[in-house]
Amino acid sequence: MPRITLPDGSVKEFDRPVTAGEVAASIGAGLAKAALGAKIDGQLTDLSTRIEKDVKLGIVTAKAKGATAPDADALYLLRHSCAHVMAEAIQRLFPGVQLVYGPPLENNFYYDMLFPTGKAMSTEDFAKVEAEMAKIIAEDRPFTRYDMPMSEGLAKLKSEGSKFKLDNAERAIEAGSTELSWYATGQPGKDWEDLCRGPHVPSTGRIGAFKVLSLASSYWKGDEKLDRLTRVYGTAFATKPELDAYMTQVEEAKKRDHRILGKQLRLFHIDEMVGQGLILWTPNGAVIRQELQNFIGEELRRQGYHQVFTPNIGKLDLYKTSGHFPYYQDSQYPPILEHDTMKMLANEGCTCGDLANRMKAGDIDGYLLRPMNCPHHIKIYASQQRSYRELPVRLCEFGTVYRWEQSGEIGGMTRVRGFTQDDAHLFCREDQIAEELQGCLSLVKLIFKTLGMTDYRVRVGLRDPDSAKYVGDPGNWDKAEQACRDAAKSLGVPFSEEPGEAAFYGPKIDFVMKDVIGRSWQLGTVQVDYNLPKRFGLEYIGSDNQVHQPVMIHRAPFGSFERFIGCLIEHFAGAFPTWLAPEQVRVLTISEKSEAWGREVLAMLKAAGVRATLDESPERIQGKIKAATEWKIPYLLVVGERDAEAKAVSVRARGVQENLGAMPAAEFVAQVKSEIAERSATLACGTRQP
Repeated sequence: MPRITLPDGSVKEFDRPVTAGEVAASIGAGLAKAALGAKIDGQLTDLSTRIEKDVKLGIVTAKAKGATAPDADALYLLRHSCAHVMAEAIQRLFPGVQLVYGPPLENNFYYDMLFPTGKAMSTEDFAKVEAEMAKIIAEDRPFTRYDMPMSEGLAKLKSEGSKFKLDNAERAIEAGSTELSWYATGQPGKDWEDLCRGPHVPSTGRIGAFKVLSLASSYWKGDEKLDRLTRVYGTAFATKPELDAYMTQVEEAKKRDHRILGKQLRLFHIDEMVGQGLILWTPNGAVIRQELQNFIGEELRRQGYHQVFTPNIGKLDLYKTSGHFPYYQDSQYPPILEHDTMKMLANEGCTCGDLANRMKAGDIDGYLLRPMNCPHHIKIYASQQRSYRELPVRLCEFGTVYRWEQSGEIGGMTRVRGFTQDDAHLFCREDQIAEELQGCLSLVKLIFKTLGMTDYRVRVGLRDPDSAKYVGDPGNWDKAEQACRDAAKSLGVPFSEEPGEAAFYGPKIDFVMKDVIGRSWQLGTVQVDYNLPKRFGLEYIGSDNQVHQPVMIHRAPFGSFERFIGCLIEHFAGAFPTWLAPEQVRVLTISEKSEAWGREVLAMLKAAGVRATLDESPERIQGKIKAATEWKIPYLLVVGERDAEAKAVSVRARGVQENLGAMPAAEFVAQVKSEIAERSATLACGTRQP
């Protein structure tokens, strides 16, 4: 009979199989009332899950004991359950709607749906949907699971005629499932139900506060050639105050949306003729990117890195050796064949399926838009014999890579199909790993400190021992994982270990930054790799005159310029520190009589290397100030006749309503030049030193 170990180490024994809910009740009535779900041996489950063997059990409540933030597992359960309630409400209001899938996300959930021809949902329908959801929640119907053998389940789905659910079932078969499960909100066969793996909260009445958020278009399987779907977003929390706090954050996020600010400030452009997820850097955005590149480049030179340049394409065999092809084929662009090969295959009547199989088997070679820079850097290392005295060899490149993201997942600059990494690969001896990791981590810390991004956590991604995706010797994995743990401990910030988050070739340290409104972004990464050096046969001659294999460290402090700058735009709401701002100073003349002095001030600024412009238009000064303010320029210099006579400027700093007063132009130029050189995160010019 089951012996159940609780999180505090205590043990409860039962003389019969029990459900997780019964265990909660045996602990206390308060816990049973608060329980939303359970974790059995680390797996999130319903409270109705039967326990028949010895397990470790934790009861999931809206907020863990002693915690200040909502429990992530509880939010998952609430949102997954609320997605079902929303889908039921929409099908009540719009008969004939077909459901596709509805997963919970970090902050919300969505449900993809196919509306009947001629019918559509709009934002004006949100209130009606929410009212219908409130009725379902008030009915407090239980979430009831039932299972069917695969053959019976498929027959049921075929009789219902939903190709979407049949496709979901077929994917379950491919994943190894032998049965299908449904959840009914109430009584199976009588109340609303959907094909679902679960888990869910005990009943609809346990869903606290909720809101329908927005609508978007998507495509079935992310393929533009397939059905166009309506994606309905919503969110749920245990309490109304938590929902209100989130909605305040959403409103603030709208003001900071990098897609809107990027257009307003002319930082980047996405053009359908160029392609989805491919960023065109406009002059203003290019300034930010170049400044970040210069910043990290200076530090790389200090740390002894060597910059390299490699092509954006490589032979398919290169990526077969590395393991990127075909293991990550779904997230890569299709291989490119030579013209003669294409003609030969066409004459043979080769099908797409045959071509894919022959490529995997190695019968046909081709080229690939590179998904990673590392194989190219490996080949540079291998291009000459190496001695232990040369190590570490640190190669860096601002290299562009390409990933095939589904159209429904592309978003602004944070999820793109082509991006540039501040990439580097370090080849070192095993005894150098700890020191090299410290150097990599110091880069990330320097970036965050310089940009005033102090709220971040560290995630150590480990291999999942039950997964077959990881390659290499387990002993080397153990050493690499321990090196990552030790390095993470040295940072002095909270870190978590997350099995299953490692790259296929090695464990990694990820930096998850929280922005000023509380959203999390995964940015920089550092990875320890014993496997690619082995796959490529990398060597160096040791002090013993014998051949040894180096260890490889992958690192990208920014991650990608596209995502990082997208996050920066939102973090700063487009109001960048002076050193990063595309336009750092604008000179505004009051009248024609001060235009000559305005041009002289502009020349002084440009001579000092300041990015400055001059507005000598006939517009009134208040209109000039208003127009300049919309560009979020750090400093405005108002110059009139008195300023010209005194060789001074009247300073206005971004975010400060009143004029900071007049100061000698030369003094302001010296101050702003110093602020830029120091890469200060705050505006300091216009204030006199005591």
